[in-house]
Amino acid sequence: MDFGVSYFPTDESVEPAWLARQCESRGFESVFVTEHSHVPVERETPHPAFPDELPREYTRIHDPFVALGTMAAVTERIRIGTAICLVVQRDPIQTAKQVASIDRLSGGRFLFGVGAGWLHEEMRNHGTDTSRRFALMRERVEAMKAIWTGDEASYHGEFVDFDPIWQWPKPLQKPHPPVLLGGNGPTVLDRVLAYADGWFPNRIGAEEHNIPRISELQRLAAEAGRDPIPVTLQIPPRDPDSLRRYEAAGVTRTVFMLRAEDAAAPESATRKLDEWAERISAYDAG
Repeated sequence: MDFGVSYFPTDESVEPAWLARQCESRGFESVFVTEHSHVPVERETPHPAFPDELPREYTRIHDPFVALGTMAAVTERIRIGTAICLVVQRDPIQTAKQVASIDRLSGGRFLFGVGAGWLHEEMRNHGTDTSRRFALMRERVEAMKAIWTGDEASYHGEFVDFDPIWQWPKPLQKPHPPVLLGGNGPTVLDRVLAYADGWFPNRIGAEEHNIPRISELQRLAAEAGRDPIPVTLQIPPRDPDSLRRYEAAGVTRTVFMLRAEDAAAPESATRKLDEWAERISAYDAG
């Protein structure tokens, strides 16, 4: 199993380049950044984990592709990715260009975590109809795939519609960087099977619920004639036996979340990274 780190890259946290170097030096396989373009001052949508007051870091996140560019420039091996990119709030032609550029400039190390998000007021400020966001997300991902893989790309859908275009560079990874679909909702497995290369869920709730869903994804993939679908689990359990159960079900990567209080200074971030590196060594040795 591979192990990664994710965090909110803000103006009040350790810099992305610094974190990427620290993660690479400790042998982490990947490092991810979050995305919110903004947070509306007035909102009714509750956060799944913070129903009352949204943590400060949500309002201060750097642009993910700019942050990842600084990470790529100072590292050689570690994979870099979005956890997650809110594609329902992004133009697909422009985002396809950003993805291809970061993948080429990083030497083919980009992991494209995508999702529809949870903050309805944020989506609406981008002109997104929240009731159709999942259909919109599918079309935008499919349109980007068409751009990455075709010399003269076109797409004609309900939400995304363009005649043949030229766009280079193409991604270095072929046919394109892995599309890892986030979400834990009741129909997320259908979306993963339809247009994603992997599943990127948060570990929410009991293992007795989560692990069977991962096994169910693999069963559905086999029925559809697909190879086992890799699963990246956000926030691994502390118990090694539980983690081994996840691995047996199909989890190929787990991602530790560096909280804002730990990311606030190099000293606290270093302590947390060292703690995780020790847990990984113990897991691998067991």
